Amino acid sequence: MFFLYTYHWLVQVVLAAAVVTKSGKGNIIFISRIWSGRIDVALLTLLSLPIIAVISRQFREMQRSRIEGLLASFPKLTSAGHQHTTVETEHVRYVYQPLDELFMVLITNRQSNILQDIESLHLFARVVADTCRSCDEREILNNAFELLSAFDEIISEGYRENVNLSQVKSIIEMESHEEKIQEIIARNKEQEAKEELKRRAKQLEMQRRDAAKRGQMYMQGNYSGGFAGNRSQPSLEPSVQSVTEQRPSFNSSPAQPTSRAKGMKLGRKGKSADLFEAIKTEVEEPLLRSPAPSAAAPVSTIPQESVHVTAEERMRLVANRDGGLEQMEIKGVLVLKISDPSAGKVRILVNAVEESSLQFKTHPKVDRVLFRNENVVQMGDPSKSFPINQPLEVVRWRFITQDETSIPLSINCWPSPAGDGTCDVNVEYELEADHMELKDVIVSIPLPSSSQPTVSQVDGEYSYDPQRHTLDWQIPIIDSSNKSGALEFNVAGDDVDAFFPTQVSFFSEKLFCNVDILDVQSVESGETTQFSKEILLLAEDYSVV
Repeated sequence: MFFLYTYHWLVQVVLAAAVVTKSGKGNIIFISRIWSGRIDVALLTLLSLPIIAVISRQFREMQRSRIEGLLASFPKLTSAGHQHTTVETEHVRYVYQPLDELFMVLITNRQSNILQDIESLHLFARVVADTCRSCDEREILNNAFELLSAFDEIISEGYRENVNLSQVKSIIEMESHEEKIQEIIARNKEQEAKEELKRRAKQLEMQRRDAAKRGQMYMQGNYSGGFAGNRSQPSLEPSVQSVTEQRPSFNSSPAQPTSRAKGMKLGRKGKSADLFEAIKTEVEEPLLRSPAPSAAAPVSTIPQESVHVTAEERMRLVANRDGGLEQMEIKGVLVLKISDPSAGKVRILVNAVEESSLQFKTHPKVDRVLFRNENVVQMGDPSKSFPINQPLEVVRWRFITQDETSIPLSINCWPSPAGDGTCDVNVEYELEADHMELKDVIVSIPLPSSSQPTVSQVDGEYSYDPQRHTLDWQIPIIDSSNKSGALEFNVAGDDVDAFFPTQVSFFSEKLFCNVDILDVQSVESGETTQFSKEILLLAEDYSVV
């Protein structure tokens, strides 16, 4: 039994990871785990202790007092003015790295591999610098849950996982299908609650109006009946009014409906309306915090004829930093919209060549054989017309390839550590598809730290986004006359993986698959029908990893 315990201690690598202060005071977010059979429960405790830890994550089953004691002993073992990165005690080893006014500390056993510990420490520090805008205590506490989740991806049960910074970021940012479903359900419930409040407020308002009408009719009926039998005594009217004004509102005399009717106003907001206004912001605010939509297509300025045809492609591409192609997919659609009933019976002549990597599908009501043999889009029954004032997707196509020669725009990012804690980055683009013309091209390069980059050369324009912490390189147009360009900048940090994935966005008025609308003809006469067409290609997801 003693032998097994000793062996277990020797193979253990990382006991805990923590971000600590240099002042010796602060709060600690303490994470521990309890193993019960197959159940792994994470416990979160926020403590206010005279301890140096800002956040701490333990990877082995240990008592909390043990971790607190190890962290409390750390500042006593460090010496000011020395450049050491490790400190050893009788049982454990501290491997640490400064983060501005803080320290990133790993607690390991003394028999662990120091080179692997230092490598893991650098990855922890890069994760903290990438997640937080600045390495201060408040910012780290604000991002505590994201950091602790990232720590779990680096170390599992005390052992180092074979991951880098970009992989950790990808894992943390992965979307959950179940989470999306729960968000949709929550939004639907909020919308239903909002509609229910509106319905109840409207119902109460109608009830108040009916009560007001009944009160007015009752009041008028009493006065008219009283004056009908006493037409010879007009002096009675002021006395009745003075009496009704002096009677209490809860009196059972005819003055009661008068006072109740007097207090009702159709324009007055009821309690339900006030309640709705009070929680209106709480109901609508979650709906307004929905994820930002993707970049929309440019607004069309083409005047539409009675027959309008739109050809659109959306591109998804993932390339690696070495120039290879991981996956490329293009989905296209041909949409027909007819606004004049007299032009409903038409046929469209399309330039479309099907090949192994490019496949076409037609609408069930379109003559499939005619399109396959002659590239003509026409109703299967020539006597019928296309729908009027209703966009109809008549043809769809899909292009999938892993051939590197199919990449339309290649992006090469070359980060080189300068040796002084900074990195020189050279980014180049080159148009590979000469027949294309890309517009509003934006190359978004993630940056490794919170420092602003220094740009020394740029073909086009650039901007620094402090919210997303990216450098956005903007090129108005890339075509055969402007096939290549370069961007050079310097930024703090020496992690070459931090500049990936690089995102690219653009649109083009020329399709990648060379699909085009040649002519639109009348089915009955065979003559050309006046038409308008619109061509658009969008880079929906274009990244270099």
